[in-house]
Amino acid sequence: MTLNIYLSGEIHTDWRDQIIAEATGMDVAFTGPVTDHAASDDCGVAIMGAEPDKFWHDNKGARLNAIRTRHGIENADVVVVRFGEKYKQWNAAFDAGYAAALGKSLIVMHGTDHQHALKEVDAAALAVVQEPGQVVEILRYVLDGVLPVSG
Repeated sequence: MTLNIYLSGEIHTDWRDQIIAEATGMDVAFTGPVTDHAASDDCGVAIMGAEPDKFWHDNKGARLNAIRTRHGIENADVVVVRFGEKYKQWNAAFDAGYAAALGKSLIVMHGTDHQHALKEVDAAALAVVQEPGQVVEILRYVLDGVLPVSG
């Protein structure tokens, strides 16, 4: 059984790379948003033309990015949403809500500092973890029924 995994959320650390590397050999396929921050912000004006107002500049980009995001979440079996420490990721919260509304299996990842702020998001998730390795162990268990070896 191949699992399609959509990796959503913060783009300032290598958490996606960690999950992908640790999941080597597993029957999974990963997708996610464009993680080049400048490309993501400017895609709308780069393709459809400049906007003098920053609101419309951002709006064009958000709409183009939504095509990829909606497709990825709608076609995912599991959606992993990472909330980082430094920035407010309103888009990640939106992605988590969209995935929950679609009935997708949702894994949320964040540190203890965000427990209270994300309590409603956490309540919609099937698993809440803090580390990329925990996501991989969940995938391994779901695919193969194998628990991690405690050391």
